[in-house]
Amino acid sequence: MNPGSHRWILLLGVGFVIIVLDQITKTLVMHTMHLHESIPIIAGVFNLTYIRNPGAAFGIFATTNSAFRLIFFTGTSVFALALLGTIFYRMHPADVWGQLSVSGIFGGAIGNLLDRLQYGEVVDFLDFYLGGYHWPAFNVADSAISVGVVSLLILFAMDNKRERPVPAAPAEAAPPDDKEKKTPHDL
Repeated sequence: MNPGSHRWILLLGVGFVIIVLDQITKTLVMHTMHLHESIPIIAGVFNLTYIRNPGAAFGIFATTNSAFRLIFFTGTSVFALALLGTIFYRMHPADVWGQLSVSGIFGGAIGNLLDRLQYGEVVDFLDFYLGGYHWPAFNVADSAISVGVVSLLILFAMDNKRERPVPAAPAEAAPPDDKEKKTPHDL
């Protein structure tokens, strides 16, 4: 097997696991809960709440025409997947952290795309809150995307902080003659 093919197996494997977990959890929620039903798991912090989001993150575009949303989100998803594939292709084969991060984003994007193609909206059910402060409900695919993006940001930040080799100083000219007057710049 070609050593470079391990990378693609990683992408497909991690992506597949995320897609399967995402679709199984969404199916369980849809078959065991009523729409808008909420089950407290950790009082005051976490509920399972079955909702459907026709828009993007935080409900953006939720009120636009459904045909527009389908075309827009499908096109955006296909573009994002192509971009992720390009990023993955250009990654160094030893950059496993980066590859795992991109694979998570890839799997999450496909998981939500499948919802949009099947239902015209995304099934969400993980509902975190603290007192009156509520985070919008999300799902396994959203989690994979978020963890992957944060992981890539950390990776890029760490990469930028690594010490870069200092370029070698250019060879200096012969030392000035003793007869020449030295300036403060020469000292």
